[in-house]
Amino acid sequence: MKKIMIIGSLDTKEEEFLYVKKVIESASIETILVDTGIYESSVPGDVTNQEVAAEGGFSLQALQEKNDRGEAVTAMATGAGKVVQRFLNEEKLAGIFGMGGTAGTTIAAEAMKAAPVGMPKMIVSTVASGNTRPYVGEKDVTMMYSVVDIAGLNSLSALILQNAANALVGMVKGVNSKNKMQKKKPMIGATMFGVTTPCVTNTRKILEQKGYDVLVFHATGTGGDAMESLINDGFIEGVVDITTTELADQLVGGIFSAGAHRVETAGNKGVPQVVSVGALDMVNFGAPETVPEKFTGRTFYQHNPTTTLMRTTVEENEKLGVILAEKVNKSTGPSIVVFPKGGVSLLDRDGQAFDGIEQRNALYNGIKKNLREDILFVEVEQDINDPTVSTLIAEKLLLLMNKGE
Repeated sequence: MKKIMIIGSLDTKEEEFLYVKKVIESASIETILVDTGIYESSVPGDVTNQEVAAEGGFSLQALQEKNDRGEAVTAMATGAGKVVQRFLNEEKLAGIFGMGGTAGTTIAAEAMKAAPVGMPKMIVSTVASGNTRPYVGEKDVTMMYSVVDIAGLNSLSALILQNAANALVGMVKGVNSKNKMQKKKPMIGATMFGVTTPCVTNTRKILEQKGYDVLVFHATGTGGDAMESLINDGFIEGVVDITTTELADQLVGGIFSAGAHRVETAGNKGVPQVVSVGALDMVNFGAPETVPEKFTGRTFYQHNPTTTLMRTTVEENEKLGVILAEKVNKSTGPSIVVFPKGGVSLLDRDGQAFDGIEQRNALYNGIKKNLREDILFVEVEQDINDPTVSTLIAEKLLLLMNKGE
């Protein structure tokens, strides 16, 4: 029978972790207690802190003697991840639980990166009400705010920990239930922004009618990361990367960057892909007062009170075209680039705030001049949200997936 792994520092939170263990086991699920603390506790873990430290490349004594908190957290996080991987390889894991402040959260979150999407993961954390991206990343980690510090059991903290443990138990039992889909459909990844929604929606409907599951990712940095990760893990068999806007944030310095390797994984893995230029007309910032002073004088559009969009310039568009072409050029599998000459978003079309033929021409030239000659470059006169464009994108991907051309 598979077990729930409980990861945490028993030297500082033994009482709390033993309480969670008791709650989980009361639901007739066995546990594996992994000790990531540096010092001794009265109850050793099923996987001891000596074992975890060794997996992280250190002896426990060395970490104790050095007394460097940052190095200890890094070592135990690495070790815990390897412990998770070992139990996964042995097919013994049903879910993972962690809790703590920044250190405990970091260790648990790092360990959970080894677990696949779909495996239940729960962290009770003092930092769950803030920016959780450093911990969740592209994984389906559930974080619950602890409200009070995790420092002993009281009537409130016990209730919160009990709720979290029972939530994880419910997820685990749900995964193991018989109410699973009998037949899995092949999955296609798609990227979307509000300003490319009509295109992605129509593309999705066409592909779903052909028997595919379409996973739509919001291109806000984490969305792009999540899609790249699922492609790498083999979940996604085809890609319609319609909204590559995260490249603009990476180039110019917006808040929705997905890092330097966005729009690369599908090509590297040989996964069929159709790539377009959705929302490359904009860079994203928060409220107006958060926009860096160096951008004073640029063209802006207030999408909502907390989202400010900045029009990309001619020079930036030319660079973006080169960047996109160079990324697609790395493809080892079938790839097609679709360029809508009438506009790349709802804002970049005739009469709208970001309408810019010069910017589109620069983007077009950057791609056209640098794209590999053997990669099909399809030009259409309409804007990206015209139904003819989405239909074309869907048809091209279906062709690539069905015939490998």
